[in-house]
Amino acid sequence: MPTVDTARRRLAEIIKNCRNRGVSAVKVIHGYGSQGIGGAIRIAVRKSLAKRVRTGEIKLCIWGENWSVLDQQSQTALARCDALSGDMDLGVGNPGITLIVF
Repeated sequence: MPTVDTARRRLAEIIKNCRNRGVSAVKVIHGYGSQGIGGAIRIAVRKSLAKRVRTGEIKLCIWGENWSVLDQQSQTALARCDALSGDMDLGVGNPGITLIVF
């Protein structure tokens, strides 16, 4: 059970490592919160990712509940990274994950 600050640091490290390795996309499993109401880590991770999209550090992020072949951003992600089409959360509506596309 990491703290919000620890989760943010880990996220920054993962993004840096993925970019350096030329990774196309990554799925972040941040959970939905132990109380079932949207945990602090989920909120902080998504806020950080939205900022990184605005600054151009990442191309896009897709909230798990939007991760569907019917979603425009998801279609863009699938076009950029074929491997995502086999993701078990595609179309499930999982709010405990976020997809990052570089």
